[in-house]
Amino acid sequence: MTSSVLIVDDDPQLRVLLANSMGDRGFKVHTASGGTELDHLLRTVHVDLIVLDVMMPGEDGLSICRRISATGGPAVIMLSALGEEHDRIVGLELGAAHYLRKPCSPREIMATIRAALRERSVSHQGERKRALDFAGWRIDLESHELLDPDGVLVDLTDGEFAVLRAFVERPRRVLSREMLLEAARGTDTNSYDRAIDVQVSRVRRKLKSNKEEIIRTVRNEGYIFVPAVRAL
Repeated sequence: MTSSVLIVDDDPQLRVLLANSMGDRGFKVHTASGGTELDHLLRTVHVDLIVLDVMMPGEDGLSICRRISATGGPAVIMLSALGEEHDRIVGLELGAAHYLRKPCSPREIMATIRAALRERSVSHQGERKRALDFAGWRIDLESHELLDPDGVLVDLTDGEFAVLRAFVERPRRVLSREMLLEAARGTDTNSYDRAIDVQVSRVRRKLKSNKEEIIRTVRNEGYIFVPAVRAL
């Protein structure tokens, strides 16, 4: 099934450039110059993902992202000249799946779009798969319970469970700290990369296994959940 992408940017040249690039790669593409056109399109066409500029006249991209996320709308990729850590964190905390700093190549944007669509698909599948198994461990996504290979219940904080859930729903893929940060916005987490490192370390300790490595660090990239995951 062809994925539908909506490009929202007040720069007409960039809209055309991105639309042509995405169209050439098989996507169905819509464009809007701002929030008003975006709202009209969302009422009339199906959209799987939105590429959203941050700095626009009228309603800015952060405000748009906030209300799209609040209503369970399409996945959002933020595109902005503002690329400091604080800016990225704000965008991700408002619900963006990814945050790209301008200037970036159409190739990088395309790779990010594909990644965001895969993540959304896996997430939706995970919502239907309530109990999962990995390396003999069992996690129940509804009751928030983790059982070790001997069937013993393992105590997890809300933040630790959120991080583990992000891993089991996206196994064998590198997850950046930003992606984990978005998944782990629990009451016991702070909005900084180091907090994610601490959460991952805690989860690692609770998933200790003599048989295999479960969470692997990928230098300068993030982390990868090593074992295969299957639905029960």
